[in-house]
Amino acid sequence: MFQNPKDAGRKNIRKVVVGYDLGRENAQISYCGLDESEPETVSAVAGGEQYNIPMALCKRKGVGQWYYGKEAIKFAREGDGILVEDLLTLAQRGEDVLVEGEAYDPAALLTLFVKRSLSLLNIRVSLSQIEAFMFTVEELTPRMVDVLGKVAVGLQLRGAHVSFQSHLESFYAYTLHQGKELWMNDVMIFEYNEFLKVLRLTCNRNTTPKVVFIDEVRRPEMVRRTWREEPEMKQQQMTELDLMFLHLAGDCLEGKTVSSIYLLGEGFKEDWARESLKFLCKNRRVFRGNNLYSKGACYGMRERTQPSKEWKEYVYLGADKLKSNIGMRALRCGEDSYYAILDAGNNWYESSAEFDIILEDGNTVEFVITPLTGENVSSRLITLEGLPGRPPRTTRLNIQIEMSAVNQAVVTVTDMGFGEIFKPSGKAWNQTITV
Repeated sequence: MFQNPKDAGRKNIRKVVVGYDLGRENAQISYCGLDESEPETVSAVAGGEQYNIPMALCKRKGVGQWYYGKEAIKFAREGDGILVEDLLTLAQRGEDVLVEGEAYDPAALLTLFVKRSLSLLNIRVSLSQIEAFMFTVEELTPRMVDVLGKVAVGLQLRGAHVSFQSHLESFYAYTLHQGKELWMNDVMIFEYNEFLKVLRLTCNRNTTPKVVFIDEVRRPEMVRRTWREEPEMKQQQMTELDLMFLHLAGDCLEGKTVSSIYLLGEGFKEDWARESLKFLCKNRRVFRGNNLYSKGACYGMRERTQPSKEWKEYVYLGADKLKSNIGMRALRCGEDSYYAILDAGNNWYESSAEFDIILEDGNTVEFVITPLTGENVSSRLITLEGLPGRPPRTTRLNIQIEMSAVNQAVVTVTDMGFGEIFKPSGKAWNQTITV
């Protein structure tokens, strides 16, 4: 096939953002251009829509050759290699993985998997075209953030900004990029893998910015079925599961106004949800698929790069988000004003600031905490014991603030003196405040 010279240069010019969903069993990769509206999901099979990439590596026996995904499972089944599964959990634990008597760093194995799987993306776009890269995982614990940070470094994506967000935030980002009619009211996800998980997105539009919350409920009684081989027995299992889901869905939807519902997970692949699907489709839009999170990661990453008007109007307050604005009262041009330091809605692990202030008088520094969840505005005082006594407005302080948890900030205050008039005392104060 001959290629148009204009098309040949286009691949090198076009910049993309990548959304990479790291699940427990499977991974998915979506991508989109900075100026495109709809992300595409990479298929593990050329020309198909097989988006799931099994989270597995296989080391060929006796040699240093590794396979990933379906090929890894195939080689292991044929007895040609040693299979390593559950890569995300292994990386979280941090314990060495023994393969043929040799110890491997689990974070390095996870990095290897991600690198190999990106070869699927490289067929469509060059890795040098990646402007920004978003990992999305079920839950962003401090340990998970540390693991993903190591993976990001190992990928060596030159110049690309790499970030992380939870599945809940990917759900939020995906929802905001759908038609308004799909999220005029609540939005729900029924995710069925090992068991049923229910997510409900709600929005308080009476605040500025408008605040979005997502509730998560787990229904472990609806476990994934292993189907019987006998047709009659299998049909009976499907009918029982359908009725169970119908009951659970009715319970979850009771008293709620829901605009749209998404059915995600491997458990919905088989055609068993018949009566329950009829119920769900009454006065609601229902969608079935499995690449919502990777697409949501794309949308979230693109918004960080080029925030849209709508993105600025809403803020998502998830478990890993700051729930309050942090600031200080300051005197500017002789008038009292508010100096913003950290904004609610940002990931706590990415929130930090450093700045200098001139202390008006006294030996205290006050921070203003403004919750977006309805509580009253409050303040946090840090007393600078031993600060040298100086005339008003002749003490410069350097302040560093960094979140150590979603509700805790570590504040370091350093006395910088005041130019040639008052030398720095060398004193510094360190204190953790709740926010």
